Amino acid sequence: MIKEAVILAGGLGTRLQSVVSDRPKCMALVNGKPFLHYLVEFLKKSGIQKFLFSVGYLHESIEEYLRSEYSNLQYKISVETEPLGTGGAVKLACQHASEKNLLVCNGDTLFKVDVVSLYELHLSRSSNCTLCLKLMQNFDRYGVVTLNEDDTVKSFHEKKFYESGLINGGVYAVNAVNFMKENLPDKFSFEKDYLENNTALQYGDTPKLYGIIQDKYFIDIGIPEDYERAGRELK
Repeated sequence: MIKEAVILAGGLGTRLQSVVSDRPKCMALVNGKPFLHYLVEFLKKSGIQKFLFSVGYLHESIEEYLRSEYSNLQYKISVETEPLGTGGAVKLACQHASEKNLLVCNGDTLFKVDVVSLYELHLSRSSNCTLCLKLMQNFDRYGVVTLNEDDTVKSFHEKKFYESGLINGGVYAVNAVNFMKENLPDKFSFEKDYLENNTALQYGDTPKLYGIIQDKYFIDIGIPEDYERAGRELK
């Protein structure tokens, strides 16, 4: 079972500034509680025992919240002194990890994945990174991921309108040991520079990336409409 999670909570939230301008995205209030509350509570129920919070923008508010509301939580803080991109944030957080395999989540997204099924696939395929994918209809906000028959990631496609497709839900099982062995810079995009680049390397003997389709609840509060929807759905 995956016991440790990295939560990427350093986002600026530029698209949410019209409704949330004074705090990180994960601290946006949903029914009187930070969105982060819903994510942490879900992960605790899913068996996560240790947390690594990757923070940057206005990180003091996150740290104060954790001290006051989660004093009994086993957690560490990984602070970006400058923006490192999603990949750099994961790499920095992995330096504080105590487990070989980590769950990596975006702090502005709640995807209620089946962590057990994710971990079983991740281990059985000796995967370096296993992506949780969500089937969506009629959307233009996300790119699309395609899989091969053996569940390896085949390709990533750019954002445009799709009638139907699998999106990257922003939840991953990551082999942190192998990830830290990669020759990765300090600043990079996890999605572009790690996931998409490694997809091109999979056609040898050792595939690195796998995907698992999860038909579970998904909300990403990155835009005002979905932030408002979260208020209705997370009561």
